Amino acid sequence: MDTYSLMREFADSWMLLFLFVFFVGVCLWALRPGTKDTHKDVAGIPFRHEDKPAAARGAGIPDVNERIAQFKEARL
Repeated sequence: MDTYSLMREFADSWMLLFLFVFFVGVCLWALRPGTKDTHKDVAGIPFRHEDKPAAARGAGIPDVNERIAQFKEARL
């Protein structure tokens, strides 16, 4: 039996079964009862800073005014 036929037979039988079981496992893991708070927190990410953007301080991201000053210096 050549390699292609062997791999094709494996993919058609056991790999298909493995991937189906893996998919069902991931779905069950994502929808388990203990993740309700996590899903609510993640769903609210776009609405956390409705009135103004989040502060960029402390995250290693320079302030907007600092970036503008650096840009102006680079142009001179």
